[in-house]
Amino acid sequence: MSQNRPLGDIAEGLIFLYNFGMRYRYFNPNPAGRAVGDCAIRAVSAALGVDWEEAYAMIAVAGYAMNDMPSSDSVWGSVLRMHNFYKTQLPCCYTFAEFAEDHPRGVYVLGTGTHVATIIDGVLLDAWNSSNEVADFVWFRKD
Repeated sequence: MSQNRPLGDIAEGLIFLYNFGMRYRYFNPNPAGRAVGDCAIRAVSAALGVDWEEAYAMIAVAGYAMNDMPSSDSVWGSVLRMHNFYKTQLPCCYTFAEFAEDHPRGVYVLGTGTHVATIIDGVLLDAWNSSNEVADFVWFRKD
């Protein structure tokens, strides 16, 4: 997570943007600073606490083994499954912000079908404030 945008004089981790009561933290571990098309890699990186390259490699290998694209929910989801995450569907119209408010503790990876982001202890980690996105499903860890 050390690849995040520099925060100047303010210590990293202390800035939170509040949107409808939700905490959001800019998170983009992509070494080139790119933030398009790699949301699953960013989400897995945050959820597993690994750097972007390691998350990319795990997902790419899984995609190769499954004969599917790394961006496929089943591919990046298989990487989470290997790390004791379980998937469940969410009720209709449940935004990332609402989910975070209802789940202030734990590590969650929420998916919309077109976007993926991680919430850790009620804080949304993403390259943009996606708190108003509506989640279809969530991956959560059972330890």
